[in-house]
Amino acid sequence: MNKLEKEENYNNQTFEDIKRIDENGIEYWYARELQIVLSYKEWRKFEGVIQKAKESCKNSGISAFEHFVDVDKKVQIGSGAERKQKDYKLTRYACYLIAQNGDTRKKVIALAQTYFAIQTRKQEISEKEYSSLTEDEKRFYQRNLTKKGNYSLNQTAKNAGVKKFDKFHNAGYKGLYNGETADDIAKRKGLRYREDILDNMGSEELAANLFRITQTESRLKRDKVDTEKKACDTHNKIGKIVRKAIKQAGRNYARRIAHT
Repeated sequence: MNKLEKEENYNNQTFEDIKRIDENGIEYWYARELQIVLSYKEWRKFEGVIQKAKESCKNSGISAFEHFVDVDKKVQIGSGAERKQKDYKLTRYACYLIAQNGDTRKKVIALAQTYFAIQTRKQEISEKEYSSLTEDEKRFYQRNLTKKGNYSLNQTAKNAGVKKFDKFHNAGYKGLYNGETADDIAKRKGLRYREDILDNMGSEELAANLFRITQTESRLKRDKVDTEKKACDTHNKIGKIVRKAIKQAGRNYARRIAHT
């Protein structure tokens, strides 16, 4: 796979895949791993980007020590010998600053800038702020909300007696997508094996799915659903309700959202 093909295969999940969680539940990234994802071959050059990011942090009146933590790793160099290797534990904000100071000729840098910009927002953005975002920014924002929404829905579904979560989620997709399962949607979109369909939706389609997710969770709680069959039926019903609302919004809009 050449460099261009590799960069085109990156998506927001790429950055989640290298995310780590410490013993206190705090997320962080290792600079050496981020270096690889951002297509920097030499540590020397990437550390130069890190230094620029640290300066940006200081100039914003924020302590760089809290976001760029020096760590020394032991790596094997052959024959069982080890040597120390410099690295950094980075906060999400530190990753954002690195992306902002990275080589903008790299497509993956633009992706990182958008991803970490949205993820570092500490409060819900207003409608006016949202309307000013680019489509990519809206997509990343909505994807983050659907991820959180699905996590919450899974907890509620579990309490409602759901054990087969693939069946439960497909019930919702079938309602929204006129009988299509997650696999059907993936095939229609031409996705590779194990690619997440939610990572390959536009902001409007993600918003429709988020509405399905939140309304299903609300209905499960309100109706005190206590069996898997009822939970699946509820999810399917909500999916159909959202689909109907989309169709009423207009044919072109519906085509973009739920493959009408």
